[in-house]
Parts: sequence; structure tokens; C-alpha cells
Amino acid sequence: MLHEIPLLYLFLFLLFLLAISAFFSGSETSMMSLNRYRLRHLVKQENRKAVRAQQLLEKPDRLIGVILIGNNLANILASSVTTLIALRLYGDAGVAIGAGLLTFVVLIFCEVAPKTLAALNPEPFAFAVSGILKVLLIVLYPIVYTVNLIANKVLISLGHTQDGRGPIDLSTDELRTVLNEAGSLISDRHQQMLLSILDLENVKVEDIMIPRNEVVGIDINDEWEDILSLLTSSQHTRLPLYRDNLDAIIGVVHIRKILHQLEKLTPEEGRNAIIAVAREAYFIPEGTPLNVQLLQFQRRKRRMGLVIDEYGDILGLATLEDLLEEIVGEFTTDKADNIDEIFPQKDGSYLVDGGVDIKDLNQTLDVELPTDGPRTLSGLIIEILETIPEANISVLIDGYPIEILHTKDNMIKKARIQPNLRAKIISKRNRYSVPS
Repeated sequence: MLHEIPLLYLFLFLLFLLAISAFFSGSETSMMSLNRYRLRHLVKQENRKAVRAQQLLEKPDRLIGVILIGNNLANILASSVTTLIALRLYGDAGVAIGAGLLTFVVLIFCEVAPKTLAALNPEPFAFAVSGILKVLLIVLYPIVYTVNLIANKVLISLGHTQDGRGPIDLSTDELRTVLNEAGSLISDRHQQMLLSILDLENVKVEDIMIPRNEVVGIDINDEWEDILSLLTSSQHTRLPLYRDNLDAIIGVVHIRKILHQLEKLTPEEGRNAIIAVAREAYFIPEGTPLNVQLLQFQRRKRRMGLVIDEYGDILGLATLEDLLEEIVGEFTTDKADNIDEIFPQKDGSYLVDGGVDIKDLNQTLDVELPTDGPRTLSGLIIEILETIPEANISVLIDGYPIEILHTKDNMIKKARIQPNLRAKIISKRNRYSVPS
């Protein structure tokens, strides 16, 4: 009976089977290449095609089952039809010719081409075929169910479980890669902010804190005129309150809550009033990651905390503003804080206070001193020299010549940095370097 079928019909049927094979090959690649996060977004927008594709992907074993059943059935029938055509055209010798030609055609037109097209355009391809796949899944459900049941039994016997869901969670490093490759989809500013949020877990509170020796606070035992002067001229809204030194902390004073009352009070009444409005101090253990501390500030309704070491000694002061600046950058472009620390000279060098923050120094002078160690210039120089240097000693840090001008109390008080000489030094170093 098969010998009575015209060759034209056999060729048309073969082309139909090859088209079916290409359809299933492309369907598999497109469905599995869908961006799951974009798909979720479209589902929330009630996109019907996205909802249909999401329903299919919720049970990938059934989806793969119906695709492979259709693909293999089409390929097997195509092989049989090709054999029949080859026998009728060339006899027994045509079987080998037909197998070779079919392999080439299937590889190019039913595998590589449709899968490449689907991989390049997964969303439109997947949405277009999802309706047909859903109908086929209903029609072929008994066969798909039986095949999947046997396949799952095999997987279980090999120690694998099949719950129908693939892992789609992203690790921090993977999410960072996604943000870095977002390109024009996210502005540079927003991209940097999001990356800074991810980096919070790698930064500790001691990296952003104000060192103990730079903390501005109210010594309740100071002269009353000095206390009033500090309260009226302070740029900060909250100040720590202590007796004689920071270790004898009393609390934290909100200046606006007390300042308007002090003019009418005697010194003794004023001191008592300041102590009365002081809120209990909040302490932060050193080594606390910034992402954890941000949540702690929110839970405790705090904007400032004192950083302590394992022995309870106060190391410095951390504020919510300093933490947020790690995410969004400086809140203002005012360099007033750096005016007393960095002094430009006529020869292009800068006189720098040893306690200046290295990040502020890098930003102000457009230099690239290392920031993965000490926070201050003094600490960086001492760490590199492994000793407290005397005055009139120079050191080269990452190509920047730095001259130590004054040291006091185990700290470098004043130094001179010459960023304009870095390029000359590096150029000279490269000129006389021996090639490897």
C-alpha cells in the first residue's frame, strides 16, 4: 500500500515532519531561555502570553516531556519516510544515501537553525508557541504522564528528587554581575547606588566611623561659657555628653531640645537640664557590617551610635548620615570640612592634615591612595613604614611622594603630598625598567 503513495506526497509529508521537528526544537530552546525575572514582571502586568508561558514552566518535566515526545516522533517518522523514498528511487543503496542526507538536513534545518533563532529571540518565539504547547500537553497528557512517571522513578533511584521547580535565586555576586551588565537599562548613578548597597556587607562600622580623637562632644564639667559656645556653634544636631572623657559617657543630647532653654538658666540649672534631656547612648560592636547596622538604626529609631571594641572601650562614632553616604555618595558638594585639612600650595603640592580621611583626600585631590586599610593618611603612612616616623622623612605610596612635616602624640600631624609628580615618577620608572 505504501508503494502506491506518490513520491510527491511522500516528499510533502517529509517536509511537514521536518517542520514539526524544527518547531519542537525551537520551542524547547525558547522556553528554557526565557528571562525568568522579566517573565515574572510581565505576569504581574497580566500579560496573557506570559501567564501561559509561566504556567508551562512551573512544571518543566511535563513541558520537556511533550516537546521531546513530539520531536522524537517527528524525527522517527521522517527517518521512515526518507527510507521509503530512498528505496523507491535508488533501491537498497539508497538507504545509506537517505540516512546521510536526512542527518544533514535535520542537523541544519531542524536543530541548529531553529534553536539559534529561538536563543536569539526567546520571548517572542516562546510566547508564540506556548499556546500550541499547552494544547498538546492536554491532548498528550496520558503519554506525558506515563513517560514522566518512569523518568522520575529513574531519577529517584539515582538519588535525585524532582519537585518541578528549578533554582532561580541569585547570589550577591550574581546580582552584582547582572547590575554591571545592565548597560543603558539603568543609569550610571542608580547602578552605582545599587552596587553600593550590595557592598554594604563587606564594609564594617569602623570603616566609616569618626575616630575617637575627632569626636565632638559636650564635657559637662567644662566651663559653662565653653558649653554654650559649643552648643550654639555646633554643625551637628546630636552630640555625645560625657564627664571629663568619652569613656564616662552620659548620653546623647539633641541640641534643638535644650538650646532655647539655656539662656534663662544658671550654669548649674543648665547642666542639670542638659543631663535631663540626654538620651541613653547606643553602642555598636566593632566589626558590625553596614547592612546589619542600617537595619539596627531603623529598628532602634537611632541616627548615631558609639563604636566599642570587645573590652567596651569607645573607638569612635558612627552616624546614619555617614552610612547612607556609602550608598548615595556625599550629600553635598560643600568642601568646608576639608578646608582645615587640605591646603593647596603655589608649587602644586598640598599641605595635608594627618587625620584627613583617605577617601576625602582621594576625592578632593583626584588621587588614588589605597582605601582598603587605615582610614586616615597618618594611619596609612605608619602602616607602610611600620613605625612612627620623624619629621622631614619622605615616603612613596602608590607613586605619590609624601613628605612628613610634623609628628606629635604618636601621630602624623602634617604632611606634604605632591600628586603632580606621580606621572613623572612612573614615567621615569618605566623608562629604566628591564623588560621581562
